[in-house]
Amino acid sequence: MQSLIGTGVALATPYKTDLSIDTEALIKIVNFSIDGGVEYLVILGTTAESATMSQTEKEFVIKTIIETNNGRLPLILGVGGNNTMEVVAELKTRDLSQFSAILSISPYYNKPTQEGIYQHFKAVSEASPIPVILYNVPSRTGSNVLPSTVMRLANDFKNIVAIKEAAGDMIQAMQLLKNKPKGFLVLSGDDMIALPMVLAGGSGVISVIAQGFPKEFSEMIRLGLNRKVDEAFKIQYLLSDGIDMIFEQGNPAGIKQVFQSLGIAENTVRLPLVCADTSLSDRIDQFVKKVNKLA
Repeated sequence: MQSLIGTGVALATPYKTDLSIDTEALIKIVNFSIDGGVEYLVILGTTAESATMSQTEKEFVIKTIIETNNGRLPLILGVGGNNTMEVVAELKTRDLSQFSAILSISPYYNKPTQEGIYQHFKAVSEASPIPVILYNVPSRTGSNVLPSTVMRLANDFKNIVAIKEAAGDMIQAMQLLKNKPKGFLVLSGDDMIALPMVLAGGSGVISVIAQGFPKEFSEMIRLGLNRKVDEAFKIQYLLSDGIDMIFEQGNPAGIKQVFQSLGIAENTVRLPLVCADTSLSDRIDQFVKKVNKLA
């Protein structure tokens, strides 16, 4: 899928200090990302804190982002969970006409076998009327989708078109890139190794930090795709300290502090997450000023 090449942004959900959704800030984040040059937007992923949002809030966020985007960029919707029947039911009943694909996380908590993971995504594939992006993030799910399972799925189901690979393991990523069928896309789910994965043959990234620094990060990925290695790594090393910082005390606490430093949104998160502490907030604030000064 051509629309998935480059930089996608896993949009955060901004909250006011009373923990209600900050609509104005959400609109600002979407426009900031689009104006910064990213290629597509991902709605209701992990970074959106979807685990602590009501169904009504989720519908509101979807509607707000669709209206704000106004057809400018492709949209991807997070549809996943650890109850296969529930995921299938949502795919069969939700209006997905505004979306280019779904992003579906591997089942968490249950810790299924590789066969269980395969059967879960088989059911997702058969229920989905639009393309499916697999999402492997073992640090959150408690189980790793092995390259052999990804290849089975990619070869068996034509609408499974890509994987967001967030194991943070370059060896595993290279196995995927080496063995993937033609047309199947490997997308980094880890901001720090997104550029190395692109240079090894990956198609791009679904990023967190790109919504804070959309111009710089999306340009880095485009340079990588065009094999302009030195120019790309110059941006990588400019942003690398910031990438470490935004994940230091959990996601999306770090990127929300970036938003606050930029004057876009409050740094509020919902329990059980907590805001970045004063030390980290100060360091992120200094980092944002440094990058903006060099921009």
